[in-house]
Amino acid sequence: MDGTGEPGGLRIRAAPSPPFIYPQHGRLKVKTTEKQAEAKRVEREQKLKLYREATEAIFQKRQEGHLDESVLELTSQILGANPDFATMWNCRREVLMHLETQKSPEEFATLVAAELGFLESCLRVNPKSYGTWHHRCWLLGRLPEPNWTRELELCAKFLEADERNFHCWDYRRFVAQKAAVPPAEELAFTDSLITRNFSNYSSWHYRSCLLPKLQPLPDSQPPGRLPEDILLRELELVQNAFFTDPNDQSAWFYHRWLLGRADPKDAIRCLLVSRNEACLTVCFSRPIIVSPGIETLMLFVDKSPLPVEWRTPDGRNRPNYVWLCDLPTDFFNGQSPQHSFSLMWGEVQKECVLYKGLKESWCQDSATDEQLFRMELSMEKSTVLQSELESCKELQDLEPDNKWCLLTIILLMRALDPLVYEKDTLKYFQALKVADPMRASYLDDLRSKFLMENYILKMEYADVRVLDLSYKDLTLLCHLDQLLLVTHLNLSHNLLRSLPPALAMLRCLEVLQADGNAIESVEGVVNLPRLQELSLCDNRLQHPLALQTLASCPKLSLLSLECNPLCQLEAAPEELRAMLPGVDRILT
Repeated sequence: MDGTGEPGGLRIRAAPSPPFIYPQHGRLKVKTTEKQAEAKRVEREQKLKLYREATEAIFQKRQEGHLDESVLELTSQILGANPDFATMWNCRREVLMHLETQKSPEEFATLVAAELGFLESCLRVNPKSYGTWHHRCWLLGRLPEPNWTRELELCAKFLEADERNFHCWDYRRFVAQKAAVPPAEELAFTDSLITRNFSNYSSWHYRSCLLPKLQPLPDSQPPGRLPEDILLRELELVQNAFFTDPNDQSAWFYHRWLLGRADPKDAIRCLLVSRNEACLTVCFSRPIIVSPGIETLMLFVDKSPLPVEWRTPDGRNRPNYVWLCDLPTDFFNGQSPQHSFSLMWGEVQKECVLYKGLKESWCQDSATDEQLFRMELSMEKSTVLQSELESCKELQDLEPDNKWCLLTIILLMRALDPLVYEKDTLKYFQALKVADPMRASYLDDLRSKFLMENYILKMEYADVRVLDLSYKDLTLLCHLDQLLLVTHLNLSHNLLRSLPPALAMLRCLEVLQADGNAIESVEGVVNLPRLQELSLCDNRLQHPLALQTLASCPKLSLLSLECNPLCQLEAAPEELRAMLPGVDRILT
């Protein structure tokens, strides 16, 4: 080291800046000979030695508080060779903030201009360097009048070299926001890149951010969705991408976003009052935590506020769709012909009336009316989606193993009419599992989700509280918040491995059948106040302790456990009787 702290007059030199051409996706590396490999090894060792010496000098200067331009020079040597050394960028920021207080505005402006040039040279070395792009954001954020036009040109230049550089796309979004670039202009920019190459995740994603801003829907409509004319135009664009390159994923993902539904508005889906249990249960449109400062509920009974303690069905203090509270035990002893219950959650309100002589009363939203499982289709939109479905089927005939095409056919059928296309959807799921065996488990879960949605709709149409899901090959239970009022549930002969905690939301459940699965855990069968019969025959329950949560179900009287491994244990019957003294019959 010389007296300045620089390594012996030697400097680490970054590779000469190449022309504006970067490694593209899919390029193959060129193999080197042994002699070339040895020469590179020697060169790397020499660079590493100088690299370490320069790094030690920087840390020493930083520790001593010498935040001057010599630190900028040393860090530029390091970052010119390795732009991903985050600590070096932190050092430069410390030096620049210090020099900003020491230099005149003109001198500091010259320093910033040099820093911007240095950053561009680092990006030439590695155009996907997190630290370099972040440092550029930081630097421009401190300037009184940044040249945002130049930054947009820089982004365009880098994206011309690699249109899928998501680091540069992130930076462009930052610049466009700061420069207040109209969304229409940015959308036109994405048009130009998508037209040049459909395989561009970032450009498709940027469109999904820009379009809702370009033509926002009225306040009465769900946020984040598109007006119908824009949606139809986008569907046509993405269909062109399908047929241009059916095996590219990016357009298929964008199409899935187009078919998606906006997040539902906050709503109280169901309000249930039970006289016998002196309890009020409420189901929300999303999981919440009821707590002061997070979510507050106000309950009015007969128009008077009633302070209550809220809890989840499973007793866990975590976000949940369903919350309940106890009502005063003497509340229903009066002679009043009815009691009105009104719950307020922010600006949302729901009311329910319990008349004298009734054991319970509820007020529940319709899954069909609320479009919970499908989008609302106009005639024009339905016609376009039907045309898309036929086009995808034609493409599938040409590309029978194309998994994206098969999945999109399923999603289009769901969007058009999930019940009408139920049988066809199941056939396409079978073909999709053959085409994409690595994701068989995910596809089984997705199929289970869609089937449960269908049967919830069928149950609603039939206006019953009994749900038979047996022999459906279900691997997953979902939408259990929609089953709050169900009294009988049959899950027998599926592929379930557990009864999940969400099952505790079924507050009205009286009979649960789950024979012939692969169940090892019943942790979800907890605090079910009306459960009387539970059948778990022919499962994989290994030990009586796996059933200890059943003790929290006060009315459970019949438990069937035949053909489970625990039945082979001699002590099992005695342990079960001791653990579940309130159960009248335990069949092993």
